[in-house]
Amino acid sequence: MPQTLNNWESLAEDIKRWGVTLGFSQIGITDTDLSAAEPHHREWIAQGFHGAMDYMAKHGDKRTRPAELVPGTIRIISARMDYMPPNARDSEVVMQDSRLAFISRYALGRDYHKVLRNRLQKLSDMIAQQVGEFGYRVFTDSAPVLEVELAQKAGLGWRGKHTLLLSRNAGSWFFLGEIYTDLPLPIDKPISGHCGKCTACIDVCPTQAIIAPYQVDARRCISYLTIELKDSIPEHLRPLIGNRVYGCDDCQLTCPWNRFAQVTQQDDFHVRHGLDNISLVELFKWDEVTFNEKMAGSAIYRIGHIQWLRNLAVGLGNAATTPEVIEALEHRRNHPSELVREHVAWALNQHKKKR
Repeated sequence: MPQTLNNWESLAEDIKRWGVTLGFSQIGITDTDLSAAEPHHREWIAQGFHGAMDYMAKHGDKRTRPAELVPGTIRIISARMDYMPPNARDSEVVMQDSRLAFISRYALGRDYHKVLRNRLQKLSDMIAQQVGEFGYRVFTDSAPVLEVELAQKAGLGWRGKHTLLLSRNAGSWFFLGEIYTDLPLPIDKPISGHCGKCTACIDVCPTQAIIAPYQVDARRCISYLTIELKDSIPEHLRPLIGNRVYGCDDCQLTCPWNRFAQVTQQDDFHVRHGLDNISLVELFKWDEVTFNEKMAGSAIYRIGHIQWLRNLAVGLGNAATTPEVIEALEHRRNHPSELVREHVAWALNQHKKKR
């Protein structure tokens, strides 16, 4: 195992180089001190802004104290990987056509959890080949980890007013992952923020979930409503969701820094099953077997068929009234799931009001 400062610096450079060969866009390294972020995180939880995401609170301060989550951790290797798919249908065009289903760009391909975890494990294996056995644990949006704070400290970008990480060279269309380790690697310097007076992300949010710069009330966020929330979507928010049936990209689409976003080099994140340009009616016709087959290996699979139908029913309720839309909703009117029936009834009532 390397013993000198020069060797640790050399290893850090090797890790960054290996990361690029594995498909990561950038690698940074930081320490475990998140004391500056801890009060804000505690207050966010205290305000109830995490909604039904109990996992955000149940681990206490482990989220802001990496060494308590993984004893022995002294460094975090933070990695980002671009995901913007090439040749996807223009997001604005899809969202303006109420017949179509808008799916967040990150979910058009394979499940990023699996892709990044696999690559981070490979990177860890490469480190082990160099230094021998060492302590580490790999994370990708899968544990109590403050990914954006760590990535910011590691110099990968700055936290935007929408709370996502922003990079001058890549906007925000990327995933983050981490390796918690006991290796005393040299740390990188954070970079300053560059949002200035811009409030584009705050102004564009359909549900006004960004209640202040750098503060999101998840209970109003469409990504939360369509993915994290397992129960009924509050009625007053349903019309604001439009045709966004899985996630929401509005704050990213309007961000000026995404002029510099990079198209992914990873085939895993290319569009699958035509999900970038597909009708609400077609998706609503999928039975559970079809959903499971087509969504296997996708992040969407995690929400399950019932929640998928719930989201689509809201989208259909917001769609222009056509015989196809009404027929699709009527077909699910007596669905076995009370959750689906409720949202279908709401959707049909929306069209009744339009007549």
